Amino acid sequence: MRNIKRFILIACCSLCSCHYLDIVPDNIATVEYAFRMRSTAEKYLFTLYSYQPHFADPYNYPVFLGGDEIWCNQFDATTSKPAWQIAMGFQNIVDPYSDYWSGGNGGRNLFVAIRDCNTFLENIGSVPDMDDFEKKRWAAEARFLKAYYHFFLLRMYGPVPITDKNLPISSGPEAVRVYREPVDSCVNYIAGQLDQAAADLPDIITDEISEQGRITRPAALAIKARLLVMAASPLFNGNPDYADFVDKRGLHLFSQEADPGKWQRAADACKEAIDACQAAGKKLYYYTPAAFVPANISEATKTEMNIRNAVCEKWNPEIIWASTDNVASSLQRESLPFLYAGQKVVPKSTFAPPLKIAELFYTKNGVPISEDKSWDYNNRYKLRTATHDEQLYIKEGYTTAVLNFDREPRFYADLGFDGGRWYGQGRYGDTDNVYVAAKLGQTANNHAFSFSITGYWPKKLVNYLDVSNAEQLTFQNYPWPVMRLGDLYLLYAEALNEVSGPGGETYKWIDLVRQRAGLPSVEESWTQYSNRPGEYQTRDGLRKIIHQERLIEMAFEGQRFWDLRRWKEAEEVMNEPVRGWNYTGKDESNYYQVRVLFSPIFKKRDYLWPVKEQHLIVNSNLMQNPGW
Repeated sequence: MRNIKRFILIACCSLCSCHYLDIVPDNIATVEYAFRMRSTAEKYLFTLYSYQPHFADPYNYPVFLGGDEIWCNQFDATTSKPAWQIAMGFQNIVDPYSDYWSGGNGGRNLFVAIRDCNTFLENIGSVPDMDDFEKKRWAAEARFLKAYYHFFLLRMYGPVPITDKNLPISSGPEAVRVYREPVDSCVNYIAGQLDQAAADLPDIITDEISEQGRITRPAALAIKARLLVMAASPLFNGNPDYADFVDKRGLHLFSQEADPGKWQRAADACKEAIDACQAAGKKLYYYTPAAFVPANISEATKTEMNIRNAVCEKWNPEIIWASTDNVASSLQRESLPFLYAGQKVVPKSTFAPPLKIAELFYTKNGVPISEDKSWDYNNRYKLRTATHDEQLYIKEGYTTAVLNFDREPRFYADLGFDGGRWYGQGRYGDTDNVYVAAKLGQTANNHAFSFSITGYWPKKLVNYLDVSNAEQLTFQNYPWPVMRLGDLYLLYAEALNEVSGPGGETYKWIDLVRQRAGLPSVEESWTQYSNRPGEYQTRDGLRKIIHQERLIEMAFEGQRFWDLRRWKEAEEVMNEPVRGWNYTGKDESNYYQVRVLFSPIFKKRDYLWPVKEQHLIVNSNLMQNPGW
């Protein structure tokens, strides 16, 4: 027992600061006890899963409030929101927000998770009442998780220490003063671990009742694809901003020159993952109406549900990996507006996509609103009244902004807005509709702090089976989709464009996603409707299209936060003012005035997280990230 305590103390001190008294209590189980039989080893395995970041945590996980995709209502003082401090420019080195290096301020110590994964891998072979096949599978799951936790840290911090094995208890002070390893070394290590894991993982989950959420071979290969696309991207691939990032060994922690071969490696990984997913029965989600939905439901409604339910329907065939530890009830509560007057059980309703997110989505013709020859971009903030034919999107006779008209299906599936239809929540026909009323004093904006400060809500995150009415508010929770097939298709298209440029194979994977969203092909949309008709035919032009396609398709799923960083576009995009409609307006003319809510400052240093200052004092071999 004394050795176990000493081992844990040394391992923790190697990566984060600690005090001598921060030791394991006397009543903790020994390693021998944890692996004495299958049942206890299984509990240990589930503990490894429990270290996953809380992907659906709306306040602490940084992708929701830490970026520019969702703004919050500053009048809500009832809930602590550490991640929002990042977006407002308060990140720091003394006590970083969303700290996953050592845990704290909404983050979790992933080095502890990695240490426990290593302990599992070292001991699973000694469990007496398990066969070798099951031991290999469980070891593969632990190896995947170890790789994923390394990847998660790499994406946040750049170069990180590689913890392949736990330090022996005889390790001296120098052994525990670890170094951060170069990015390429980290990438190669993580990819190798994922390959090893994939070899012993099942293609599908057969025991769906008790094993959903556990890792499969397609999931391991898909995360490897995401890793290698990230590694090939400008932030990590020959970034000149980090040319002088050298540690005390004289080792450059970032590659000095961009390597185009990394894109080929990424493309190969994407294709391998896609093949594995399709062989396992994964496919893009298309909505099949439930028995209680009217038989004559429109194609427009079905298309909306294709989009929303790709995220919200449990274990749908598009999901490659979902985290069962991350049910999205808090996200839904924050994303749902008041739809009925006098609701007795109320949503929080403070998550508000800024105006630039509403402007991000295409027109109904599948091109950006600034490029569509038939769409009145210059008058997008003017007013227009909806007709009967538009009632599946906007309430008939309702006056709202031109910006909300003639948009693509993902706009109406992803966003709630003043006058917009909110399908579901107990109403499932095309004529029994409920609409958002968001001006001051109306139903969705008649509460002290429970309203959208921009005039938009992230409807995509709300399960259409939730029940919201005057009497009750119940949520249909769903496991958070960490990886789905549409994401993988667009990663593949991005890699293919960098390798071979525009062409049929590159377009194919974008068009599959667009088709599901009710849009024409890239070629058709740009040729017929764009004032830049040849844009899709050049590598630079298609790269821009793919980037916007990803930002739209993956909206509110956490990928924008990371994509803007790996593309090195965050300095431009995330420094734009946060704008919305005038939430104090009581009528159309006053409400539909653009209001600046905040002017963020994203600096070059913000691409990577700071390492907590205390760690640099404890371990002099660690280097702080540039700019911090």
